[in-house]
Amino acid sequence: MKYSDPSAIAALLQAAVAQHQRGALAQAAAGYAAVLQQAPDNFDALHLSGVLARQRGEPQRALELIGQALALDAAQAIAHCNLGAALQDLRRHDEALASYERALALRPGYAMALCNRGNALRHLGRIDSALDSYRAALEVEPNNTAALCGQGLALQLQERHAEALDSFGAVLGRRAADADALHGAAVSLHALGRYADAVDGYERALRQRPDWAEAWSNRGSALQRLHEHEAALASQQRALEIDPASARAQLGCANALRALGRHEEAVAAYRAAQALGADADTVAYLLAALGVQPAPSASPPAYVRALFDQYAPDFEQHLVGALQYRTPQLLTALLDQHWPAAPSGALDVLDLGCGSGLCAPLLQPWARRLTGLDLSPQMLERAAGLRLYDELVCAEMGAWLRQQHAAFDLIVAADVLVYAGALDSVLAAARQALRPGGWLAFSVEQSEAEQGGEHLLRASGRYAHSAAYLRRLAAEQGWRAPHLQAATLRLDQGQPVAGWLALFSA
Repeated sequence: MKYSDPSAIAALLQAAVAQHQRGALAQAAAGYAAVLQQAPDNFDALHLSGVLARQRGEPQRALELIGQALALDAAQAIAHCNLGAALQDLRRHDEALASYERALALRPGYAMALCNRGNALRHLGRIDSALDSYRAALEVEPNNTAALCGQGLALQLQERHAEALDSFGAVLGRRAADADALHGAAVSLHALGRYADAVDGYERALRQRPDWAEAWSNRGSALQRLHEHEAALASQQRALEIDPASARAQLGCANALRALGRHEEAVAAYRAAQALGADADTVAYLLAALGVQPAPSASPPAYVRALFDQYAPDFEQHLVGALQYRTPQLLTALLDQHWPAAPSGALDVLDLGCGSGLCAPLLQPWARRLTGLDLSPQMLERAAGLRLYDELVCAEMGAWLRQQHAAFDLIVAADVLVYAGALDSVLAAARQALRPGGWLAFSVEQSEAEQGGEHLLRASGRYAHSAAYLRRLAAEQGWRAPHLQAATLRLDQGQPVAGWLALFSA
């Protein structure tokens, strides 16, 4: 039947909107189409058809329809806001931001546009501005759960996980089964080292959204940190069933297989992760650790940074407790033995690869100024909490040391050079950074093959070095009075790790 009068078209539109509100999308789409057949320039039917298309996972179609509506009436803030959402679905975040700004120019204080503007800014990496936009939305609508979730996600990007938990908790206080808030809270619990709580959070989110590949993969990562490797593998495999293109889940499978000692399967999984786009340097390094390709001269910085960012929440407890790590004490005892006249409180000291600051209390009595350097921002955040360092630097050690000239009296590198294979460059840079008569104290793991081999990459992902190699470098670079002492540095899977404690004088 053909409708020609405005009242009939209005009734048809009203019926379509009612279907849309009930979630009967197919019927609503048919209703909007019927309106547009009678009135092709009907703003509401075009706009709402676009909204519906976006709900059905057709953002490009949504863009076209909402664009047609705005061509008829560009003064509608809600349409600009929905256009921005479609642009954001297409990852056109700059254009989305511009649409939200137009919506806000038309309707200042529009909470949905403020929230969506925060999302666009977050995707563009403008985190402080995103947080401002979320706060503005929450001033208008304090219970806006989308703005609270967005705020939590932005806080996570600034590693402000305790605050992020507050945001997600505020959502869950109103909507206990909100999958996004459950997952967001689990991510922050994971980052804070509360792995069992994180697993529980991921599982609660998955009960609401069972086919969420990211949540399955994150659950696997948390289980891996709990050393539940079989369960971790199963979780990553479930993520891959849902999203076969997930490089992250494939890498998680490989890591779990490696931990289970299933090396051939791990090699195949790492190669599959590489093919899916996982970081090529990291995967190549892990394959080298499994002995299937040549080892690089050092661990990739991205690998080391990610490794220690991941370990930061429970680093000290695990290292000192479970692994009985005591290298800082061994190195400082060696310094006391060979440099008994070191002037107390008068030295410029560098803690190279300072991590969370385990060496700081032992070095601080010697230091006039204590500097800590590490690749991991999260480790440095923990080190800062000690309030023992005068300066903390986030940088790659070799490049940073080469910029220092006679800046330090003492450099200590505890359990750091195990991530460098060839040591010639970093030792030369350390010598340049020391003043005449200064000391470098460091540890390395002993190579099992002390038959002239210089260094080798172990399956643990750490390098081991021979005494002959260390002595040769000391001679070639002009280090004075090199001293090596054998020691047990820590445990690995319950077995003692033999190492060298080294003391070189510039």
